[in-house]
Amino acid sequence: MPALSPTMTAGNIGTWQKKAGDTISPGDVLVEIETDKAQMDFEFQEEGVLAKILKDSGEKDVAVGNPIAVMIEEGEDAAPFESFTLEDAGGEKAPPKEAPKEEASESSEPPETGAETAPPPSKGESKGESISESKPAALESESTGGRLQTSLDRESKISPLAKALALERGVPIKEVKGTGAGGRITKDDIEKFKPASASASPSAAASAAGAAYEDTPASSMRKTIANRLTQSMNQNPHYFVSATLSVSKLLKLRQALNASADGKYKLSVNDFLVKACAVALLKIPAVNSSWREKDGSAFIRQHNTVDVSVAVATPIGLMTPIVKGVEGLGLEKISSQIKDLGKRARDGKLKPEEYQGGTFTISNMGMNAAVERFTAVINPPQAGILAVGTTKKVAIPQETEEGTQIEWDDQIIVTGSFDHKVVDGAVGGEWIREFKKVIENPLELLL
Repeated sequence: MPALSPTMTAGNIGTWQKKAGDTISPGDVLVEIETDKAQMDFEFQEEGVLAKILKDSGEKDVAVGNPIAVMIEEGEDAAPFESFTLEDAGGEKAPPKEAPKEEASESSEPPETGAETAPPPSKGESKGESISESKPAALESESTGGRLQTSLDRESKISPLAKALALERGVPIKEVKGTGAGGRITKDDIEKFKPASASASPSAAASAAGAAYEDTPASSMRKTIANRLTQSMNQNPHYFVSATLSVSKLLKLRQALNASADGKYKLSVNDFLVKACAVALLKIPAVNSSWREKDGSAFIRQHNTVDVSVAVATPIGLMTPIVKGVEGLGLEKISSQIKDLGKRARDGKLKPEEYQGGTFTISNMGMNAAVERFTAVINPPQAGILAVGTTKKVAIPQETEEGTQIEWDDQIIVTGSFDHKVVDGAVGGEWIREFKKVIENPLELLL
């Protein structure tokens, strides 16, 4: 079992994409593995033949370093491995239970390393040796137990309308077989559902129909998010700075650029905001920093490049893929990367190095017209995150020769959350001022 993230100590075996006897080439997907971050494809990086699968699909909490399969070189005889067992491979160990002092978040590198991103997934072994990873990893909290859910059981396979109807009628979603595309549960499936215990007493049936809640076991990723954000609020002294920004000029510039794009790109407001963050961070580099502790000493690391983590809501939780080197990218390139990273984040196809790292985060809820403003939790070891609300039209009185007239201005409210260990209050305020200046004079982004 390879370590596919810094905090991974155990993984769940999903669907094997290869069967015993299949030839494997570098880059082939061998098996799906659920880590503490996401469901990921494990790509094998060597040539060989899959001689024996030691851990079947659905196996849960397989400790990192434990054998899951046997690979041999092409041309070798796989017959001797037909009766090969885990004991023959050296047995297996239980996953560690104690939590470490520091864990890496979904988008942050391990605090004790000096790298800008976490290392890529390790390679499996060949020549009859079990696929394993002996590199120590940080620990995660205890598992909820049970076997890995199949794709038909996952909540993401039910339509929002069907889920609302199921909750209203007290229908247990896990017992419903979906008839939609890819096993998706539809409204009709909920309406036609009949419990297996239909012959039970009327009182029992009434009790089931009147269920007031449904318990859903927390996934590994959800537990990691809970632990990391709780740790952030407890250990990082947050303070918040808000500002109202006029985006009327920015919207006109965006409209003009999109009109002349001939379909090559379509810029969003968020693309401009990400670029503006980079400009402000270069002017106020103290915010582009992080708090570090190593060997009993503490220090502040100031980053020379701007890697912006962009919050993306996915079916399994919040992910923060990173647009790297934003200070050297144009708006078209930023837009393209955000779209690509966002899609792959929602599909669970991000590589670890694409969401581990980052020097600053932006979380934009502007697509929700009801959210005027909000505050966000810092993503450690970063020292800042920007929360963006929706765009509102605001009446602005203007004095003219003909009297007072009303002009409408498009405005948004942004709130920066800063770690007071790294960024003093005056510095956070200065960063917000630089950000506001760039947004309200968007042509500076083109310089």
